[in-house]
Amino acid sequence: MAQNPKLLVMWAIGALLIWLAIEKDFEPALLLPMGFGAILVNLPLPGVVGESGIVKWLFEKGIVASEAFPLLLFVGIGAMIDFGPLLSNPRMLLFGGAAQFGIFLTVVLAVLLGFPLKDAMAAGVIGAADGPTSILVSQVLHSNYIGAIAVAAYSYMALVPIIQPAAIRLVTTKHERMIRMPYNPKAVSKTTKILFPIIVTLIAGLVAPDSVALVGFLMFGNLIRECGKLEALSQTAQGPLANLITIFLGITIAYQMRAEQFLTLGTLIIMALGLFAFVFDTIGGVVFAKIVNLFLPKDKKINPMVGGAGISAFPMSARVIQKMALKEDNQNHILMHAVGANVAGQVGSVVAGGIILNLARIWGMI
Repeated sequence: MAQNPKLLVMWAIGALLIWLAIEKDFEPALLLPMGFGAILVNLPLPGVVGESGIVKWLFEKGIVASEAFPLLLFVGIGAMIDFGPLLSNPRMLLFGGAAQFGIFLTVVLAVLLGFPLKDAMAAGVIGAADGPTSILVSQVLHSNYIGAIAVAAYSYMALVPIIQPAAIRLVTTKHERMIRMPYNPKAVSKTTKILFPIIVTLIAGLVAPDSVALVGFLMFGNLIRECGKLEALSQTAQGPLANLITIFLGITIAYQMRAEQFLTLGTLIIMALGLFAFVFDTIGGVVFAKIVNLFLPKDKKINPMVGGAGISAFPMSARVIQKMALKEDNQNHILMHAVGANVAGQVGSVVAGGIILNLARIWGMI
């Protein structure tokens, strides 16, 4: 009986996630399954989480055993991404790296707050606004807060239009937000688009071996897209595969939202740390652009907001940046620059996740 109030709270949290998905259109493909799953796994009798429960089985086979669900989702994500804007303007890769600053800053802060290093590392990855990477890293590290990390990662990704503008305005002036960037893309050959995912996978495998599963599946999906011979497979990866995995991933992650695990002070702090990481990932990209501008001629300045698009929330962040630019100057079109940085952020987030896992392996944590 003492557990009943906690169950009611989890039902309320599940209902809130469902409401946000349906009424506010916040990442409905994930928040709705997670919300329903939160209710499902917090029913009084064992049901889906008992010894032979389906949700427990999905969690053990799809996430614990091999991290299959988040990795397979990356194949679909890779098939959706056009790296053309990035390849035509390669310097945007720098912003995909700079916008991961908040991850490592948050790891330090979490350790100072007394969290075990494995939980601190997992919490930091929330800042990338990349749900599959956050789930995979937290699972590999055996974090105690997998459910909270998944909810935070997808919730903050859905809240990009609210969180990012506030963070960007905090560190930019109106004049900086009005900087125009002419877009004169260089032609990108089909060969380059085919070689890019192969080369990135090779580099990731050599530099950060623990990122190779993340990067490799993302790039495999992109290679299917760009090779020009597998259009049916590309469409399957983008649509049916990604949708099916998303359905099961959301409801499976809810296994970690059982009341006894989820309703703790640590959960609230982890979610707050995730928000901190997300804000400072955005700020890191913006500040890096401002530093670069110190060395550029007046007519070559970068709109610092583009740096904020270096997170992984593709393509939502790029659209938010364009909307902010038009609000300051209705003739300022920086969307394609922002898309380039945003695509770089997708790569940057999985590499950052791999670096976290690599450090964990070096320090004997996995």
